[in-house]
Amino acid sequence: MKRLKLIGTCLLVCGAISTHAYAWEPVKPIQLIVGFSAGGGTDVIARAIAAGAKDVMPQPIVVVNRPGASGVIAADQVARAEPDGYTLLVAGGSESTSLPNHQKVPYDLAKDFRPVAHVIRLRTMMAVKGDSSIKTFADLVAYAKANPGKLSYGTSGVGSLTHSMMLMVNKAVGIDTFHVPYKGDADVMTALLGDQIQIALGSPDQLKPWIDSGKMTPLTLSSNDRYPGLPNVPTLKELGYDIYLENMKGIVAPAGLPDDIYAYLNEHLRQAMQTQAFKTAVQRSNFEVQYMNGPTFGEAMRKMSNGIAAALSSSATDKPLAAVTK
Repeated sequence: MKRLKLIGTCLLVCGAISTHAYAWEPVKPIQLIVGFSAGGGTDVIARAIAAGAKDVMPQPIVVVNRPGASGVIAADQVARAEPDGYTLLVAGGSESTSLPNHQKVPYDLAKDFRPVAHVIRLRTMMAVKGDSSIKTFADLVAYAKANPGKLSYGTSGVGSLTHSMMLMVNKAVGIDTFHVPYKGDADVMTALLGDQIQIALGSPDQLKPWIDSGKMTPLTLSSNDRYPGLPNVPTLKELGYDIYLENMKGIVAPAGLPDDIYAYLNEHLRQAMQTQAFKTAVQRSNFEVQYMNGPTFGEAMRKMSNGIAAALSSSATDKPLAAVTK
């Protein structure tokens, strides 16, 4: 009788620990493909996810970098992969919402991927050099209108989210600017500090050290709300311009991913985001955590892409400065 009672108690306890039985769980490592080089923001996010997953999943998430073509190479690889849960992509950035509006890509965001979860929001901020006579966004607009075509801005590449942001600004404000595309955000910062360009666009976490040191002056950002780390910087919407653009980082799988695999991945990614390993990694980079389930993430990407498409379909003024492209 005591033995039966002990077995019954064990079953109750075990049942309490394993509150949900999943129809699918991984039996081998999962590859998380990153379309950019190791050490960049997207790579850091992927490795934070992998670190958190160690605490909640029976198999590891292995980060695989496939840089090239602004993330298109990696996205195409995942779009063509088997929808078996073992190949995922960090998406939601330029390769998903911006670049397809600038050029033809070999995949369709809506048809070739199944969004799994949104993880991180990365805002986009505009800054000038600290010793510039331009101190506010209003100063920039006034200067640009008085000196058409004389302001140049740097981005992480043609078709990037930062490129799209400035096109949207050009349209809304009615100014001429020169676009200078670089290989990455670090090059943009170097170019601004070296007086090669007058405007830099990037994420606040990248700009903040330079802003804190006085070497850069922030003007505005394209989020719906202010960045907590720089609370005095106004949004474009506060300044009267209906512009919203963010770099949404999340996980997508190939289209056709079965519901049971989606359910497992979505829930365990959510759990991974709650681990101390994940929180430590993202706090170190000043990233803002923001969870969305797959359908909500997918709709957010669709709306972002449509907004960029609307801006590009207008007569947005943008003159590429090809001679200094890096």
